[in-house]
Order: sequence, then C-alpha cells, then structure tokens
Amino acid sequence: MPKTHLKRVILFLLLLMSVHFLGRAQEPDTGTVINLITYIQQLENEFDVKFSYADEDLRPISINTPQSSSLDSILKDIENQTQLTINKLSDRYYTLSKDSMVDICALVLDNFEENTVTGASIEVVGSGIATITDLDGSFYLQNIPRNASIRIKHIGFKTRYVTAEELLSRNPCKTIALAIFYQQLEEVVVFKFLTTGLSKEFDASVLLNTKDFGILPGLTEPDVLHTVQALPGIKSIDETVSDINIRGGTNDQNLILWDGIKMYQSGHFFGLISAFNPYLTDEVTIIKNGTSAQYGDGVSGIINMQTKNRVEGQYFGGAGFNLISGDLYGHIPITDNMAFQFSARRSVTDFLNTPTYNQFRVRAFQDTEIVERDENFYFYDFTGKLLYDINDRQQLRLSFININNNLDYMEIAEDMGRRNESTLDQANLSFGGTLESNWSDDFMTSINGYYTRYELDSRLSTNNGAQILSQNNQVIETSVKLNANYKVSGTLNWLNGYQLTEVGITNFTDVSQPPFNNKTKGVIRTNALYSELGYVSTNQRFRVRGGTRFNHIENLGTFKEFIVEPRVNINYTFADYFRAELLGEFKNQTTNQVIDLEQNFLGIEKRRWILSDDNLLPVTRSKQGSIGLNYDKDNWYTSIEGFYKEVDGISTSTQGFQNQNQFNGEIGRYNVKGVEFLINHKSSFFSTWLSYAYNVNNYTFDDIVPSKFPNNLDIRHQVTFASTYSYNDFKLGIGVNYRTGKPFTEPQAAPNALDTTVFPNQINFREPNSSRLPDYLRADASAIYDFDLSPSVRASAGASVLNLLNKRNLLNTFYRLNDQNEIETVESISLGLTPNVSFRISF
Repeated sequence: MPKTHLKRVILFLLLLMSVHFLGRAQEPDTGTVINLITYIQQLENEFDVKFSYADEDLRPISINTPQSSSLDSILKDIENQTQLTINKLSDRYYTLSKDSMVDICALVLDNFEENTVTGASIEVVGSGIATITDLDGSFYLQNIPRNASIRIKHIGFKTRYVTAEELLSRNPCKTIALAIFYQQLEEVVVFKFLTTGLSKEFDASVLLNTKDFGILPGLTEPDVLHTVQALPGIKSIDETVSDINIRGGTNDQNLILWDGIKMYQSGHFFGLISAFNPYLTDEVTIIKNGTSAQYGDGVSGIINMQTKNRVEGQYFGGAGFNLISGDLYGHIPITDNMAFQFSARRSVTDFLNTPTYNQFRVRAFQDTEIVERDENFYFYDFTGKLLYDINDRQQLRLSFININNNLDYMEIAEDMGRRNESTLDQANLSFGGTLESNWSDDFMTSINGYYTRYELDSRLSTNNGAQILSQNNQVIETSVKLNANYKVSGTLNWLNGYQLTEVGITNFTDVSQPPFNNKTKGVIRTNALYSELGYVSTNQRFRVRGGTRFNHIENLGTFKEFIVEPRVNINYTFADYFRAELLGEFKNQTTNQVIDLEQNFLGIEKRRWILSDDNLLPVTRSKQGSIGLNYDKDNWYTSIEGFYKEVDGISTSTQGFQNQNQFNGEIGRYNVKGVEFLINHKSSFFSTWLSYAYNVNNYTFDDIVPSKFPNNLDIRHQVTFASTYSYNDFKLGIGVNYRTGKPFTEPQAAPNALDTTVFPNQINFREPNSSRLPDYLRADASAIYDFDLSPSVRASAGASVLNLLNKRNLLNTFYRLNDQNEIETVESISLGLTPNVSFRISF
C-alpha cells in the first residue's frame, strides 16, 4: 500500500476513535448495576442507618447505582427504580415494602436492526387491560398487578411474555427486543396479477387475497366465485357461479372447500350469486393442475377458501347492501387469546323489487313451461368461527356455515279454474374444526374434521293438487384428516397424512298420480394415505413437489376399489425473468350430479347428487398434464400453458344432455386439450390484460352413434380483454368477454322431425352436438369510490353494469313437445343490461 494511502487510513481511524471517545465522554454516567440488598447493606454502613425488609421481596431486584451523595436523594432514586415504598420510622430506621400495583413502561424494538416497533399489542394477561406502542415504540400502563404477565405481540415477530416487575416504570424505560418470526411461505411470482389481491404462486396456483382485492369489470365486491372466472381456463358457460367449468369440466368435478370443509352448495338464486361472504374470507387458492397429494376429489380443479385465521385484540367489522341483499360481519375479541367471527346476509327479494332482481328473475325463470303469477323468493347465509390460541404453538379453530334458498311459487289460471303450486328449499349446513400444533421449528401437525349436510326439497302440485311430485336429495359427509409436516433440511420438506371420509347420499321421489315411489341410499367410505416431498434449491430457482395418494374406496355392500394417484409439480426459473413449469396429476371422485328430470320443476333446479356404484356410475377418474412458460419483468407479465386432460367414468345422465341421449345413462369419457395465454401490463394506475384460451373437448361413448362427438362444454375460443384504473380512492374497471358458441342438438328436418310410431311421440334428433349456438359477447363495467366517514369508519360506494351493451346472448337451446304434440324451441338467454349499486362501511 502506498505510504500516502496508509497515512490517510491511520488518520481516518484516529478520527473515528476520537469521535467515539468524545461521544462516550459526553454520556452521563448512570452507574453500575448492583443487587438491591447488597446496596442497602452498603448504605447501612455508610450512613449508620438500618433497613427492615423481607428478603424474598428484594432478593431478585437490581438497580443502577444512584449517583447522589444525599441519603434522601438516594432513597428517592431507589423508589423510582423499583416502585418500592420506603417509610422513615426515625432518623436511623427505615422500612422497605412492595406495593401490589405498579406502573410499567418499555421501549419495544426489533432484535435485528433495533428499529422501533410501532403498533405492537401490549396485553396484561387475564385482566382485559391492553394498549399499543406509540410512534416511537414505547408504552406506559398504570396500576398493574406487580405479578402480572405481560404479552407483547406484533405481526412478523415472535410473541414475548415478561412480568410486570421486569418493566417497572423508570427513566429511561426498559428496552424489550422482539425476535423476528420467520415462516417459510411459497414465494409470489406476480405481485399484481390482473388486479391487486390476485397473485400467481410458484406452484402455478392462483391466490386471491380479498383484503387487498382491487376491482374487476362488473364487480363492486370481491365475490369469490365470480372473481375466479377472470382467470384463463375458468368460465361459467351459463353465467352462474354454481356451474363453473375448469378446463372443460362440469361443476360437480370441482372440489370447493370452505375452511377445509367440502361444500355441496355454492350459490344463491339458482347460482346467480355466490353463497360465500367475501369479507371474512381471507384467502382463496385456485388450483387447475399439479395438486398436492393431500387433496382428494375434484378431477377438474380446486377452489379452496380460508377465512381470517388470526386472533386480533381489537374489534373490527362492517356492513353493506346492494340491490339484491344486505350483510354484516364482525370480529369480536373474547379474551386475549380467543375471538369469535361472524357474518350474515339476507336477500331483499321477497319484499323489494329492484332492477337487478328483475333481471335475475327473468334469467332464472325464462325457460319454464308456466307463466309467472306470484312468487316469494329469498335466501340467506350466515357463518361463525371460534379462534382459540391454546398457547404459542397450538391453535384451535371451529367453524360453521349455513346456506339456504327458499322459493314459493303459485300459478293461477282463473279461466280454467286451475292452480299450480311449487316450493323449493335448498340448504347446506356444515361444521368443522382444525387443531394446528407446532411441536418444533421443524415439525408440525394439523388435525381437521368436518360434518357437512346438504338437502334439496322440492314439491310441485299441479291441477289443484290432482298430481303432486315430491323430490328430496340429501348428502351427509363426515371426514377427518391428519397432516404431519417435517422440515428435513433448509431445502427439503416432507408431508405425510391420512384422511378418512364417509359420504351418504339419499334420493327420494314420490308421485301421487299415477302412484310412484322410489328411494335410493348409498354410502361410500374412503381411506387415503399420502406422502409428498418438496424441494427448493438454495438459489430458489428450482422447485419440485412430488407425491402419491393411495385411496381405498368402499361402497358399502357394492364394491371395493384401490386407486393410486401420483402427483408432480416442477418449476424452474432461468434467465431471471423466465419460469418454466411442468405439472401432472391423477385424481378420482365418487360423487357426481345427475341432471334429473331436465324439464321438470320450473326447469331451474335439476341437479341432484349421486354416488358411484360401479354399475350405473363408476368411480370418475382423471389424468392431466401441462407445461407452461411465464415471463415477468418490470411491468409486463406473460404466460402460455398447454395441457391435456382425460376424464373417464362419466355418464350421459351427469352431463346435461337435452337430446336423444338425455336419459340413457351410457358410460364414457371425455378428453380436452388446449392452450391458455395471458399478457398483462401493469403501471402505477393501470392494469390491462388480454387472455385467450383454445380448447378441443370431445366425448367418447362407445354405445352412441357416432361414438365421438363434441362435449356439451366444448368452447373452442375464449377471449377476455379488460383494463382497470386506480387513483387514490377511486377505482374503475371495464372489460369485454367473447367466446364461440356451445354445441347443441337440433331435430331432423321436417317431415322426419317427429317419430309418431311410438307412444308417447318422440323427437328425432340429428347427430349429437352437431350444431352450435351463436358467438357470445358481453361487456361489463364497474366503479368504486372509498372514503372516510370518520377517523375509525371507512366507507365504499360502488356501481356496476353487467352486459353494458344489452346484447342478447343465447346460452342454450333445447326442444320439447307441447300439449298439442308440436315441437317447440326453448331458448335460454343471458342476463340483459343489469345494473347494481352497493354501499359499505367498515370499522
């Protein structure tokens, strides 16, 4: 090193040392720390005085040596530091005693960079006394029991417990350091995916965080089942949330979970409205492929909803209304480690007609055979959740949900003296619980159990009660699931588990004239073992998750089957901005929905759950593989994914045929192959995206001629173009959805359209799904404005319009014979221009 450089370095070091020692010289000397009893003994010798005290009270106390030379000042300093009471009995004798109540204070810092921790929750355990740290990280409490336990917690830090005596108020207050809480989470690939609150994960799943949700065209609220339809490959062909199609599959092939509970009902108003309150729903995970081995069911996809899962020390909640319903929700702390959450919603449709309700009503009842006369329709749902933190390492959660639809309908034909009455009750009641235990930093377990009950009751009385049709569909499912997760190393994770599920389904039909009665009941029990390894390379670029699920299925009294399901999920990041993914899975399910009596009961509620029996309906199985490439740099995100899926063990009775194959019950399969593309550009205020999906979806039924033909859900091309704008508290969204028409089956041309050689006469159809509906086009828009009503109350006003251009889209076409033995065409038309407004408050 050159001498000039060496001299500069030495000079710089000397300067630093001088500043350091100068700073130390200017610091006040606060004295050394000494045990209080030892110091009192020194005072007795120095000032010739005597102190009376209980050794056990003073033994654990230490103080900073007072700097005063006066005995009175020293004793005052000791009182300030220890909050002991010192009484002077005479010039020579003093007593020291503890007060039962003390004042405490502290400065809370993080132990990493020693930054102040603002807003940390300070709770006196068991007393209901609580506060939070102020802007400089400090707090002060008065009249606290000296032996009280103080809990200090903050998101992102490990909870810390100290005694009140450790925090006795003094100058300066004691410093408390919180350890940062590290939790290994799946990293997010896209921070802002389409809109805020939507993110794509490294395992190719999509995460919806409702708290951070921005805006989507046509929505003013983060409706879960409407929002998922913004993703490529997920659509509802009939515009309902109860019939969501993931990569060409039917809705009953989706596994819908709410707090780990399988749901058999997902919509209100015949599927036009989601049945799940979004304001206590914290996160929603959408999985199309590459499913973890811990999940069974759902051969098409998974929608996994998780409500808020953290015990908060403060109340919060909200309420709101729109032109269909009103709702409220809340979080109520019970103790420092227990809270209760609730939500409730009810429609206004039975006492208030709104433009939105009128459009929904037209959409729901348009293909009925009767003319509307009088109706009474309403729905409600409510949820509850008890959150209990047993200790720092164990959490217990208990949840329940109730969903209900009710319809009373009456038609009176005065000129004919005829009255028809219809009633419908549809309900889903579920209870569930989860116990999570972190036995160490590397090993944790969770136990989940639930009971769910779905019931559909319908009654149709025609011709003044001359004929009465009663139908009932009931599903009861119970399940228990154990997960054990072990972190083998910093890069390797091992998940093992077991799940026992029992589902029983009953279907009952009773007709008064001509007399007919039928009741079927079945029970299936499934035992599943699964094991899965997850690996993440040290540079975070390579991730792989692979596992197998072993299923033993038993339909009590009918059949037994053993099914092995491998799963794989591989992701690799290269060139910094590119990520490739390879996904694959085998899955099965034993519950399906039949389209029972397609043109019966107002034509609106036709789906009924049934069990596989290895005869009329085998176990439905699927296998799927996909490969994708993602690009994410600066404000641009692009993805392309190709996939192939095959689903075997389907029946024509579960697919919704409305032709010559409607009631035959042939068993077959379908396969769908396609490509999904998305490009998204984001800026500070705008997010604009274009998505495109191409699918070829075909049935194969060996007993039908021809054996191969287009799937009822074969939508070859789907395009979505949308843009959102956000500035401060204002958000605006507008978008356009286009898709090609779905297949349907037309009658043969006259005079061969009707077969009169049989009784009753039948329609002669052309080849299955040989025709297509016209293309579908719909534009939607929405706007939201957030503002403060008070310092603690936030408000939001929104407006939306579905089908902004009021385009008449044809959703479905089928044919039937009327009373005159003529073929009539029944068309299902999309929602017309449908406005809605909403207003919400939160606190």
